[in-house]
Amino acid sequence: MRRTKIIATLGPATDAPGVLAGLIDAGVDVVRINCSHGSWDDRARQIRALRDASAAVGKYVAVVGDLQGPKIRIHRFAAGPVTLREGACFVLDTAMDPKGGTVAGVGLAYESLPQDVVRGDSLLLDDGQIVLAVERVEGTRVHCTVVVGGVLSDNKGINRQGGGLSARALTDKDRDDIRHAATAGVDWLAVSFVRHAEDMQEARALLREAGGPAHLIAKIERAEAIANLEGIIDASDAIMVARGDLGVEMGYAGLTGLQKKILRLTRARHKVAITATQMMESMVHHRMPTRAEVSDVANAVMDGTDAVMLSAETAVGEYPVQAVAAMAEVCLGAEAYQFSTGRPRDRSDDQFETVDEAVAMAVMYTANHLRPQAIIALTESGSTPLWMSRVRSDIPIFAFTRHEVTRRRVQLYRGVYPVAYDITHSDPAAVDREIVGVMRSMGHVEDGDLVIITRGELTGVSGGTNSMKILRVSSQ
Repeated sequence: MRRTKIIATLGPATDAPGVLAGLIDAGVDVVRINCSHGSWDDRARQIRALRDASAAVGKYVAVVGDLQGPKIRIHRFAAGPVTLREGACFVLDTAMDPKGGTVAGVGLAYESLPQDVVRGDSLLLDDGQIVLAVERVEGTRVHCTVVVGGVLSDNKGINRQGGGLSARALTDKDRDDIRHAATAGVDWLAVSFVRHAEDMQEARALLREAGGPAHLIAKIERAEAIANLEGIIDASDAIMVARGDLGVEMGYAGLTGLQKKILRLTRARHKVAITATQMMESMVHHRMPTRAEVSDVANAVMDGTDAVMLSAETAVGEYPVQAVAAMAEVCLGAEAYQFSTGRPRDRSDDQFETVDEAVAMAVMYTANHLRPQAIIALTESGSTPLWMSRVRSDIPIFAFTRHEVTRRRVQLYRGVYPVAYDITHSDPAAVDREIVGVMRSMGHVEDGDLVIITRGELTGVSGGTNSMKILRVSSQ
């Protein structure tokens, strides 16, 4: 069973008949809805279509709503893309007509740029394809010299090398989108351009105020986020390594090391880790990934990422289903190698803060030495299987829960698989027989197999897991 989860971004390519079902059948566990495009009527339609498709396939699929964040972008050109020559002058002007850009300058959606830059700063446009050196600032105009030229088109992003742009993570549009997301049925909400823990705390407060149960993902894509990384992780439920803007601001040479650091810290602090951006970008137009893309995905898997994400590959790509299938194949190959080398860390030197966390770690220590066929966690919130999944293991963890929202949420946890189960009585022996019967009917266990079961003494209480039991499967 593939342990690493796959996130696919929805878009025009996934609206074609049968594509959603094809994505799920190919291995999608979570879908991403980009709030930068379309309306909430469009997103509600996408969520309904997803729920119908996942029900038809018989698989739970989670939904991530991805907030747009601040528009740190240029405006548009009057006559289409322009070619900037090295050494030429180019002006970024917040007061210019939003549709009046020329080869001499263009308007800005980000009105604070003149206050954020000084002479000598480097501005990177279009993911670093265009580099401008700031010469001077006059009112609303930032005068620059083109250092690295090229073709520049409408609405491209702007980064300041090294970070330092003052844009707040949450815009008025984001706040409105959070209110819509609270009622739309999203399972996870991703916050863009996070700078510090307070951004996540504000987003969580707004979401809870609107009645939304979704968990929060912090997208790490600004230099400031690296300086505040541990606080952001603690204030979030998951972390996304958003490598596009992060690579531009921090420099591509150090990006791989940063990715490894973020994944390691995120998992060590018991949160979910996601690796994103251009993982199989060539598959937007080609049926097969490049060897470099295969290595990129495989290395993220071996570094412990919970999930890998496809963006344009599925949103607008020509081969969305093939992209998911290729990513699933690469994940399986990387996992097979990973578990053939070395013994996993068992956290034997750690201190545990709660009983259910201690039980989860005892289960994983036992499982990695006893080698049962499966681990079964009776859970309300999904916390126990999350803790279990922080320890490297190739033993599948099945989250048995009565809550559909929990079944979808755990689809983002590495090595965790949801199962619908509602305890209708309190007889422990009868519950054990029912659980083993469900596992047997699903083809996951057979007579003679060992399984480990965790549960709470009080059913229906979140955070109440306080026991583990080892059973040998028997038809008797």
